[in-house]
Amino acid sequence: MQLKRLEAAIEAILFTMGESVEAGDLAQAIGQDVPTTKKIVQNLMERYQGDEYGVQIIELEDAYQMCTKKQCYEYLINIAIQPKKAALTDVMLETLSIIAYKQPVTKAEIEKIRGVKCSHTVNKLVEYDLVKEVGRLDAPGRPILFGTTEEFLRSFGVQALDELPAMNPVQMEDFKAEAEEEVQLKLDV
Repeated sequence: MQLKRLEAAIEAILFTMGESVEAGDLAQAIGQDVPTTKKIVQNLMERYQGDEYGVQIIELEDAYQMCTKKQCYEYLINIAIQPKKAALTDVMLETLSIIAYKQPVTKAEIEKIRGVKCSHTVNKLVEYDLVKEVGRLDAPGRPILFGTTEEFLRSFGVQALDELPAMNPVQMEDFKAEAEEEVQLKLDV
């Protein structure tokens, strides 16, 4: 039974580290001497040679690493090429909310509401296909107007913008008051 626990510990260490682990470090981690540790790893290496396993343990000089078998690469490539869902930060969600409720809107208008620059955030939202250019404002410099995309509607489970939750007018006034306070504090400094 002790051997199974040691094998499990070695598997966990090699899997978690993701890179080679020196035999001495492995031995110290499991509380065994180096020759015993090497023997346990050799047993695991032999077990993983079977076709029923997609991973293997390889020996690199005096270290060991758990890695994928070559015959499984095609499956890894299939999963790696699938598009990943973008994780939206609080800043991105705040900016996206402004665009969704105020569209069409310019970066300058977003910055006025948020009180900080937003170029990077808006560019990321465009990259994630949640926001797009919907035109140009008829004003000096002809700034870009931004609006939401169909992907935005799909991502948030609404069929049209009028299905977005209504803003609470009392909360909106509180937000405006807070923003004005912050601006005033910055001006006083």
